Amino acid sequence: MDTIVICSGGLDSVTLAHKVAGEGRLKGLLSFDYGQRHVKEVEYAARCAERLKVPHKVVDISGVGRALSGSALTDDVEVPDGHYAEDTMKITIVPNRNAIMLTIAFGMAAAERAGAVGAAVHGGDHFIYPDCRPGFIEAFQKMQDQALDGVAEVKLYTPFVTRSKADIVTEGAKWNTPFGETWSCYKGGGVHCGRCGTCVERREAFHLARIADPTDYADPDFWKKAVEGH
Repeated sequence: MDTIVICSGGLDSVTLAHKVAGEGRLKGLLSFDYGQRHVKEVEYAARCAERLKVPHKVVDISGVGRALSGSALTDDVEVPDGHYAEDTMKITIVPNRNAIMLTIAFGMAAAERAGAVGAAVHGGDHFIYPDCRPGFIEAFQKMQDQALDGVAEVKLYTPFVTRSKADIVTEGAKWNTPFGETWSCYKGGGVHCGRCGTCVERREAFHLARIADPTDYADPDFWKKAVEGH
């Protein structure tokens, strides 16, 4: 069925876009500007859409993002270094972010008669992000079945929800995803910092998948210390 993929421009969502395109089901990409300091990732989503020759819509919900204050991703709060599993990473939570984005995406899918919305949530997100867990995915689908009853049938497609980041790298290689054309770093600098949770997770994933990482990191070796004990 035709699928709209929510694409941040990160490794996970760009891989999902390439997977869905390779399967012949990609209808378009949808990105959100929620006031994130790493909004440059949306540029990578635009490149992905151009590469895959599909429409790309960017929805500005920065006003909503400002209302959800307190996160290191949207406020003037320092992004912590380290592994995702550490409690310090909870400062990167934007409350209800995925629920808000998915609700908009489902409305758009219904309007455009798309049969599914794709989201690249994965097992590595489960530590701290409640709206990335299987329970949330199941509950959200049930809610949308009621919200769109008699209007449209839209399914939530989350093939990575119980898989690891390394699995996504492996899947991405299968679909010839250009990993160098993705952005993960939460700090939004000139190059990936190599120290924030997403950079550590990204570097570790390539290592575990035994696939060369094309990413330029400001601190390419920090991840080794960060993953000790996790």
